[in-house]
Amino acid sequence: MLAYIIRRLLLMIPTLLGIMVINFAIVQFAPGGPVEQIIAQVTGTAVGGATSRIAGSGGGETVGGGQQPQGGTGGNVTSKYRGAQGLDPEFIKSLEKQFGFDKPAHERFFLMMGNYLRLDFGDSYFRDRSVIDLIIDKMPVSISLGLWTTLIVYLVSIPLGIRKAVRDGSRFDVWTSGFIVVGYAIPGFLFAVLLIVLFAGGSYLDWFPLRGLTSENWDELSWPARIADYFWHITLPIISLIIGGFATLTMLTKNSFLDEINKLYVMTARAKGLTENQVLYGHVFRNAMLIVIAGFPSAFIGILFTGAMLTEIIFSLDGLGLLGFEAVINRDYPIIFGNLFIFTLLGLIMSLIGDLMYTVIDPRIDFEARAV
Repeated sequence: MLAYIIRRLLLMIPTLLGIMVINFAIVQFAPGGPVEQIIAQVTGTAVGGATSRIAGSGGGETVGGGQQPQGGTGGNVTSKYRGAQGLDPEFIKSLEKQFGFDKPAHERFFLMMGNYLRLDFGDSYFRDRSVIDLIIDKMPVSISLGLWTTLIVYLVSIPLGIRKAVRDGSRFDVWTSGFIVVGYAIPGFLFAVLLIVLFAGGSYLDWFPLRGLTSENWDELSWPARIADYFWHITLPIISLIIGGFATLTMLTKNSFLDEINKLYVMTARAKGLTENQVLYGHVFRNAMLIVIAGFPSAFIGILFTGAMLTEIIFSLDGLGLLGFEAVINRDYPIIFGNLFIFTLLGLIMSLIGDLMYTVIDPRIDFEARAV
């Protein structure tokens, strides 16, 4: 098992490197980089977005409300940036140097990866904070969404899937399949909007808050009131996330049980006079739940860092999804690539943990016996 773990850890290196290379290359061709963002602010053509204090040429201009640099016709330096005509070329060069774009792309990539290996993820272009501090600050919100969503989906889907397998083809099986398929067909963000309209002061009821994870006076509340306030705020976001999560896990559980129920050892157990519950939970459950339980780490990571992004945006929850969305809009590359590196690495580790859980649930599985 140790050799298998070492192999998997070593395979993470080229996998992570390949993902970073592909995304870094894509970003190089994306228009509207940070230099162009600042140029848009200087020329007054920016539409909202981030602001940054830039040490400009000849006087340290403050971009986003400060003095506009004068002089120059742009020349070859400014021609590659949209909207840069008329700006001082030295100012453009100072922007490139500050953001690191005075170096070739491959040099910037290897410099970035070298810093990441030292766990130095740099500072945000527009937030005046380090990337790691921002991630740590936003993580509790995303962990709350991911943890509760994963737990509720598992606690509901597994018993429901077992029940559907036992009553396969019955009216209960048909109706529940219809409901979960409809829930799966509705996009989570669309269901979130529907919940806001119905229950958060839209066109009908005003039962739940629309923004944030806690109230403004949360620090002044007692602990029971704080707990109640927290669940009051998180109810609608969690419902919007779990509605589409039931279908896959429920049907996976059902099909796993159906596959095991028809095997010879189950018939033997029934022939010995065991009750149905003893057969299901004493013999079938462990084998049928292998793939379901082993997939828990990956499912949690998937909900935590991908599925909750639109929900965080809609409900104004200041988590990792909203942080990443704003970073993409503002072309805040340190946040984009820092998030990508950290959570890709975390996803690869969780994938390894999920595989190792197979051996915990069923010791008969031996990854060492597999061919390299």
